[in-house]
Amino acid sequence: MTLLDTISKASTGSAQLESDFDYPIILNPDPVFLTLKPENEDPIDKVIVKRVSGWDLSQSDSETMELGKKFFSKLKRKLKNTNSFTKGEFFKMFNSYLEELGGKFGISVELDRSDEGYTNELVGKVGGLMGRDVRALILEGCVVLEIWDLLESLIVNGLVEHSCTSNLVNNLIEKRRSDLIILCVKHFSDLQSYDIMCILKYFLCPPKDGYGSMVAVRKEWDNQALLAIQKVQDKSLGVKRMNLAKDASLLIMLAHDGFSVSQLCLHYLLASKNLDEVILASCISKLNGSEMMCLIRYLSKWLKKYERFPRAIPSPEASSKLGLTVCVWIPSIGDIVKCLGLVMDEHFSSLVFHLEVHEELRSLGRLVNSLAAESRLCSSVASIVESWRTEH
Repeated sequence: MTLLDTISKASTGSAQLESDFDYPIILNPDPVFLTLKPENEDPIDKVIVKRVSGWDLSQSDSETMELGKKFFSKLKRKLKNTNSFTKGEFFKMFNSYLEELGGKFGISVELDRSDEGYTNELVGKVGGLMGRDVRALILEGCVVLEIWDLLESLIVNGLVEHSCTSNLVNNLIEKRRSDLIILCVKHFSDLQSYDIMCILKYFLCPPKDGYGSMVAVRKEWDNQALLAIQKVQDKSLGVKRMNLAKDASLLIMLAHDGFSVSQLCLHYLLASKNLDEVILASCISKLNGSEMMCLIRYLSKWLKKYERFPRAIPSPEASSKLGLTVCVWIPSIGDIVKCLGLVMDEHFSSLVFHLEVHEELRSLGRLVNSLAAESRLCSSVASIVESWRTEH
């Protein structure tokens, strides 16, 4: 008898077990395994696969799931009629659920319930105990009721399931929430190519009503630029940190000056780890003429800046050591050249027929040749130095 036959026989040999639970939370199997025992302990029985008994959920797991099921049913019923369901009722329900959930594990917050940050504090401490279905429904409620602060907290705390990312990105684009789209780019490590394409198209040619929520993005870059200036003027940093601050301030200056607010948003996308060459090529191939022109002008700005300041390089250390967080979201010269190459590969034939882009392309060609010449020179010097080191 094969192992498959043995498993099939064991599974059909007796009545199927039934359970009232859907297991919406991650269970801890360790205490469960300790209670499992074979149903038939006859030493003569040589069946490879034996049924076991003793399966039981812990009291805390059972109570957590039951609490989640009740909250899910109530909230789902309320969201069917949002005309009579206010934000105040939503927060009252949600806070009560999180408080009761946290109470089962001895978790509480010090803030007063009337404090504006009370719910976000609860989400940060207790949110990880919520089931997947509950998280998805909370996301839906945030979008429908336009509770953007809570949605931001859910994204930042990593409480958005992979299955919800595409719907969330689409909903945020429809709602013109540019600032929250950027948060998705920063915090979701598994954005799909379709989501990236939609985000790219959105920031290349944003709708007029999409600029309002970009104010927060511009403000972040302004604050980071001011912080970089303060760091450079801080004599107490020491030599190493001072040099790091100078390099970071140059990089932030390049990324900040001369770019529109929608182009600042593009920085995050091009520097994202979600964006590999295959996905980028797929997204670029789906751009229309006006979007392609905007992308070329954006890349042209970057090439001109890197030609003028060739010493500017990405400085991720400045983020952790100096608090200059935007430094990890600035595309490198390699990112820009790679993107430009894909533009040529995917749209060369159509670009030839656009007369308005010819001069831009000729200018880009001169920049690329200049940068390539510098790169070859640096490579030669590096080879000479390495050779000198090995010989001496």
